[in-house]
This record gives sequence, C-alpha cells and structure tokens, in this order.
Amino acid sequence: MTFSLSQLALLGVGYLLSLFLAAYAVERNWLPRAWVRHPLVYVLSLGVYASAWAFYGSVGLANQYGYGFLAYYMGISGAFVMSPILLRPILQITRTYQLSSLADLLAFRYRSRWAGITVSIIMLAVVVPMLTLQITAIGDTLYLLNREWPVENLALAYCLIMILFAILFGARHVSPREKHEGLVFAIAFESVLKLVAILILGGVVLFGVFPEVGGLEQWLSDNQAQLAREQVRLQDGPWRTLLLMFFAAAVAMPHMFHMAFTENTNPAALRQASWGFPLFLLIMSLSVPPILWAGYYLNVDSDPSYFALGIGLALESEFLTVLIFVGGLAAASGIIIVTTLSTAAMFLNHLVLPVYKPAPRYDFYRWLLWMRRSLIGVILLLAYGFYRIVGSDLDLSQLGILGFVACSQFLPGILGLLYWPQSNRKGFITGLIIGTITWIYGLLLPFCELALGWEVPFFLPPTDEGNWHLSAITAIGINFLLFVIVSLSTKRSSEEQAAADACSIDNVSRPSRLPLQASNTNEVINALTPSLGRYVAEREVYQALTDLELPSYEDRPYALRRLRARLEANLSGLMGPTVAHDLVNRYLPFQKDVELTEDLFQLEQRLEGFQSRFGGLASELDNLRRYHRQTLERLPMGVCSLAPDGEVLMWNQVMSQLTGIGSLDVTGSHLSRLPSPWGPMLSDFLTSDAMHKHKHRVDSAGRPRWFGMHKAVLQSSGSQPGGTVILMEDQTETQLLEEELRHSERLASIGRLAAGVAHEIGNPITGIDCLAQSMRYETDNPELLEMADQIQEQTKRVTRIVQSLMNFSHAGHHSTDHDPVDTTYCVNEAIQLLKLSKRSQDIDFINDCPPELITLGDAQRLVQVFINLLGNARDASEAGSTIWVQGDMDEQQIRIRIIDDGHGIPAETLDHIFEPFFTTKDVGKGTGLGLSLVYSIIEEHYGHIAIDSPLASGRGTCVTVSLPRYEATESTELTEQPS
Repeated sequence: MTFSLSQLALLGVGYLLSLFLAAYAVERNWLPRAWVRHPLVYVLSLGVYASAWAFYGSVGLANQYGYGFLAYYMGISGAFVMSPILLRPILQITRTYQLSSLADLLAFRYRSRWAGITVSIIMLAVVVPMLTLQITAIGDTLYLLNREWPVENLALAYCLIMILFAILFGARHVSPREKHEGLVFAIAFESVLKLVAILILGGVVLFGVFPEVGGLEQWLSDNQAQLAREQVRLQDGPWRTLLLMFFAAAVAMPHMFHMAFTENTNPAALRQASWGFPLFLLIMSLSVPPILWAGYYLNVDSDPSYFALGIGLALESEFLTVLIFVGGLAAASGIIIVTTLSTAAMFLNHLVLPVYKPAPRYDFYRWLLWMRRSLIGVILLLAYGFYRIVGSDLDLSQLGILGFVACSQFLPGILGLLYWPQSNRKGFITGLIIGTITWIYGLLLPFCELALGWEVPFFLPPTDEGNWHLSAITAIGINFLLFVIVSLSTKRSSEEQAAADACSIDNVSRPSRLPLQASNTNEVINALTPSLGRYVAEREVYQALTDLELPSYEDRPYALRRLRARLEANLSGLMGPTVAHDLVNRYLPFQKDVELTEDLFQLEQRLEGFQSRFGGLASELDNLRRYHRQTLERLPMGVCSLAPDGEVLMWNQVMSQLTGIGSLDVTGSHLSRLPSPWGPMLSDFLTSDAMHKHKHRVDSAGRPRWFGMHKAVLQSSGSQPGGTVILMEDQTETQLLEEELRHSERLASIGRLAAGVAHEIGNPITGIDCLAQSMRYETDNPELLEMADQIQEQTKRVTRIVQSLMNFSHAGHHSTDHDPVDTTYCVNEAIQLLKLSKRSQDIDFINDCPPELITLGDAQRLVQVFINLLGNARDASEAGSTIWVQGDMDEQQIRIRIIDDGHGIPAETLDHIFEPFFTTKDVGKGTGLGLSLVYSIIEEHYGHIAIDSPLASGRGTCVTVSLPRYEATESTELTEQPS
C-alpha cells in the first residue's frame, strides 16, 4: 500500500495548517481565555518532549534495551516530580529577569558574555542531532509511503515547509518579547493528537493483531528467547546514564526550556505539571511494548523504530496508516517549531547582537524580527546539511543519544546555578568546553566512523551502541570535575557574586542604595537614546514603568533603581542578559564615590517573597522581623525612617494618615522632595540640632494643625546601616484645648470686668438718664433742654460701651457644632440689616458672590462678621459710593472680599486694628471691639482674615475673609439661615 506525493503533501500541509489555525484562533481571541490559560493546556504543551524519538524511536529503544526504554519517560518525570527544588526556582529567576533561553540563564548567573557564547555554540551539538532525528524520521516515513522521490529530496521538502511554518508560528509579529499563547495551545493540540494516535494503535494491536484469548501471552512465551537476544540486560546496560541524560533534558533541552519557562504565563500551573506531565508520559509509554511485539508478530519489514507505521501498512489499513503518519508528523513538527524558535532567539542574543547591532536610526524591532526569521532558516538548513553528511546513516537511537548526551553537559552549570553560589564562570566554561570535546572524541566521531566507515588518523575509543554510556559518563564526569576544581581555585567577581545571590534558592540578595546618575525618567530616556534610538528607548522605559505600576514621570531614587533593574530584565528578554547588562551599565551608571549601603526596603520585599522557603531558626527570625514591622506600622504615632542621605526607608500608616501621602508614594524619595508643607518641615527638623520640637504649626487643608516631632540618630555598626528615625504626633486637639482654656480665662476676666462695670456704672447711668428725662419735662428752657439731650446722648454711649464689653466677653460661649452655611446668603442678610440704617441709604451695596460658597459654621455669627465689616466699609465711604462684595473658591477654601473706595487705613495702624479697644474712628464713634470680635469669630471657624489698604488707586480697602470650603452634596441640607 502506497500513497501519492500529492496525497502526502495534502496530509502534511493540511495538518500544519490546522495547527496554525488553532494558534491563530487563540491570537484572535476566538477561544475563551479560560480554555487557553487552563493549566491542562500548559501540561499538554510540555508534551513537545515526546518527539519523533518518542513516537517512533521508543520502539527501537525497547527493542534494544527492553524495559530500559522507560528511562526516556522516567528521567524527565523525575525532574518534574522534583519541581519545587529544581524547576520552580528556575521559573522564578526566568520570570523575574526576563530570561528566555538556557544561554540567557547561564550568562546571567555567571555574568559572562563568553558563557552565553559558549552555551549557544555548544547548543548546536544538541539542536542539530535532535532536528536531524526529526528530519530523518519524517523522511524515512515519507519514503515508506511513497518511493517516487529519493528520501533526501523528501527530507529537503519537509525542511523548507517547516521553515515557513516555524516563522508563521513564532516570528510573524514585530515584538519579539511577546508570549506565544497560540503556539502553546497548538503544541497542546498536537500532544493530544499524537497521544490519541499511539493509543489507538496500541488498542488495535492488543485487540486486532493478536488472537483475543491468550494470543499475546502465548506468543510472548514462545518468543521469549528471541526477544532476549535482541536486548541488552538492564543491569549491564546504560540504565543510569539514560536516566541522567533524560533528567537533564527537562531544563537543558531548548524546546523544554522554552515551553516550561519562557512561555509560562501561570507559575501555579507548574504544580499541576509536576504530576500531570509524568502521567501523560506514562499513558503514552503503555503502547510501546505491544507495538514492538506486534511488529515481530507481523514480520514487519522495517527498522523496529518504524514498527508503528509498518503495522498499519502490514494490516493494509489506510486509516491506521494515515493516523500514525499524522501522529509522527505532529511529534516531529512540534519539536522542530519550538526548537528553532528558541535557538534562533538564543543565537540572536549571544552570537549576533554582541557582534553587530543596527544604528539607532533603524527600526530595531523589525531588524530583530527579520534576523530571527533568517536564523530559523539557517538552523534548519544546518540540520539538513548534517542529515545529508552524517545523519541519514545514523539510526534514530544514535541521533537521540548524541543530542541528549550533549544536552547533559549543561547539567553541572545548572546545578551550580541553583545550589552552589561559590561556582564561577571560569569553572563553568572550562568544564563545559572540555566535556564537549570529550563528547566529540568519545561519542560523535566513533558513531560517525562506525556508520560511514571513516578512517580517522588518530585513535578513537571503540564506542558502539553497547558501550556508548561509558563515553557519556566520562564526558559528564570530566565536566563536573573541572567545574568544581576550577571554581574552587579561582575567585568570583563582585558582579558574579551578586548574580549568584540572585539565583541561589538558599540566599536572599542584598540590594544596594547607589543612586543613578540620571535623576528622573526623562534623563533615563535621553541616556538610552544614543544606543537604542529615541522610539525604542521611550517604548522600553514606559513599558518598564507600566510593569512596575509607576507613573510616567519618576524622580525618586528608589523608583529609579527599580526602573533600572526592570529595564535590564526587559532588555534581557529582547537582546540577552549580557548585552542588556553591558548596555545598562554603560548608559545608566550609578553615581561614583557614593557610600554603598543596603536598600532595606527592597531587601524586606525580597524577604517577603522568600517567606515560604524559610525553616527552623530562619523562619523564627523572619516571624520576629514581621512582628516588629507590624508593631512600627500600627504604632499610634507617625514613624519615618531615613537613610543617612535623607532617603525615606519607612513611612508607617499613621504617617500616611497625618500627611495624606501614601507609603508607596513616598518610600524611596528624598525627604526634601516631599510636597509642602511636609517636606520643608521634616527637612528643617532633620538638619536642626534640636531632638524634640513641640507644637509646630502647619496650615493644611485650610486649617491650622500642630505637630510634635522627635528624632533619634542611628549609628552604623558593622553590617547595620545608620540613619535617623523621626516620630511625629498630632497635637492639634491639645493646642485647641489650651487655646480654648486661655480664651476662656481671658473672657472670664473680661466678663468679670464687664459685670463690675455693669453693676457699678449701669445703675448710676440709668439714674442720670432718668434725671435728664425729668429735666426735659420740667422746663422749657432751651439751654436746659439741650443740656438734657447731651446728657442722654452720653449715657447711651456709655451703655453701648458696656454692651460691647459684654458681647466680647461672651464671644467664646457658643456651640461647637457647625452646620453647612451659605455665605452668600449671610452677606445678603447683613446688607439688608445695614440698609435699615439711615447712614446706609446713600451707599450702594453690590453682592457678586456666587451661590456655591458653602462652609461649616454658625450662620448667625457669620452674619455678625459681615455686619461689622460692611459697617466699617460704609463708615469709611463717602455718600454715593459703592461697596462690592466678591467671592471665589478653590479646592480647599472659599474667599469673600469686601471692597470700598473710602479713605483707607494708614499703614502704621494695620498691625493694631485687631487689638481690643483699638479704633481709627473719631472719639465717641467706635469702641475698638468690632474687629476684635470679627477676628475671634473667624478663628473659631478655622478661617483667616486679611486687610489690604490702601489699594492700587491710593484709596480704598479690601478685606478678605477665607473659610474652609465644604463640599455640599445633593442630600446636604443647609442650616436654617437667620431671618
């Protein structure tokens, strides 16, 4: 049974188009996001590990090693079972620092451009055999189904098609840093497809090939000797080596790193993957032995690796043959797409960008996109070249062994990254290079010599499929040994030590507080422009600010340090950690000759992230730290902790309540940059010699407030940094009570004086007034009548003075419960009352106040204020004059201005007009208590009164009354206005 080339092309391209359609549907949001981001999709996407070697080659492994083929599934399953201590820390590092490949990770940890270059070059030893394995498998299966074209041409056609689809899947968009959720969903889909295909084949074998009752058991019993001859016993074979190299594949294989870490959008899904992925592999492995046995039973004429397809051909089942072909195509295509994408990004970051980077005038993102596309084509064509030279003569098992043993060379560096902070770049690079050379000498060249019949002019070890594991263990052992020896005998750089602290799962890095030379985000953009171009610099800076949830303009030193770290992480995902690190260090340097101290706030944030990892004494100490932190946060007093340079390190809840400035908004700022009045007040206190300051007045929100401040200086000792702690308490209520007490005492003394005056003077004055009235009725003498009128006028004056004294003494005796008051209405009411007087009939009062001037207060007493002020303006104005009342407001205050064009107030008397008994009126026309009473009432309403006189014209006076604004709502009822 054969298929035409057009049928095979239709099957292959049709499947790839359906896979692309699944990815496109995700990108266009045609599928619910809950489906796309479900942990099951992530688990199934890890099935990319089950390549053509799993689909086809596992049967060859089972034929060679018996149940040893399970090492392919058990090794990587062990890595996922150990995910809390192996995979999860790596996921956290890659997400934090935007590391998209193994080369990124190792270059970041060992802070070496050469580490990234070395890993990228040696990754070719992994990628080329693995891609060649997929090309070989598809080329061979195409040739089994159609022998019209040579297998090399079929393989080339498949490579060209895969270059196109790899670009469509991962290099269509300009942004090279995006997550490919469509790709993840498509790979999950192909994992389901190949799982269903191999399970259906297993079911057909069990229930359709062997007799239903006892057929399989009888055949196994009869052919036990034949099967044993074909296999290497586990205890004598490379069982442990297989487990080790498949274990390393969980992290070191580029396609597994890409799907497990780079494309991970939900870290919690790794928990489900720790058991879900091994379960997927277990189910897939169940069909392998029956397929092997059925191939022998049916005498399939093909390599055991292709028994799966041969069974369909032997049974002459088109459906089964097509299903297995599509399943194998899915297994090979998935790993090719993911591997080429991840490897192209790796080569771009570590082989291209360190050598050449386009000028800033070019579109950097589009250049990156086309460079990735070119690298995808180069990588696949390189694999095809290896296939033509060597790969076609090596079987799937040999190609797989070459790739996985080369992959295991990265294992020492990965383990050192996580568990050995003392390891360094020299040890890692030395071990990796010598281990790879050993792999080439002990494994690659012998396999090539064995398959091709090469005659190498020097001695090669007699490596074959029976003893290859000895060369593999030797290469890994030499790598480990040199890694340890060189690391112990050489020193780490400071940058390497910092990176080791950031990567180690047992350490918490200690960030420093070095300030940047750039003082704000605009200067950061300007600094990056020469290297990245203006457009890219702005885009990257604003993206980093968005990631950190910071405003578009920042000048806080702490925020700028966070921005610098985030920029380096984002640029690492764009161009690799070494290029990003060099670029950031060059264009965003720290200030020099600055004392290095630790960033305690950021350190505490990192400790919070490590809480779940602490145990024993470390956990107890962390609990104690959290308890002390909560104590300071909830202390009923404002606490502000400052670094020696004035940077705010702590700002507790009460401090936020007192100032209205949130902790996140102020932490990391210099104290002097706080808004007024808090910045100047705290800065002055910090620089003063006083350790305590009581009842410092601050005008905030239109009201005076009083604060007490205390400070303590912390001396640095050893690793403990120094600084200053400022405590602040609100003393407004105490100050108001004290003023009320003083006011009451003053009024009490004036009240006693007024009572004495009323008692001692009131009665005689009443008697005098009565006698004067009697004189008016008892005589017609004009002189006596005029004298009686003068006596009565003087007695009325004395009565008014006594009444003013009584009013002033009772100024503080009123209710403190204020209601919303319409001040415009109060002004109108005062004007109406004044117009009742004959002296006001020739004065024009104009009220231009808007109706929304609302304050909290006592309407009756505010009317008294405006009567006094308008009365004074009237008395200073000439007949026919106009008095204007104007009003406006802002967010906090309302202002009422009373303007007249009278004679004004002399400058030498302005400082005394609010003093009791001071008046500028003629004798007998004023008591000097009116403005004192006005001042007292305005103070009671938390307001302010100011007088400007004379005005610009040289005449007139402007009295400005400022009162706190009250935001009235629809449900607010104004207090009943005075009638």
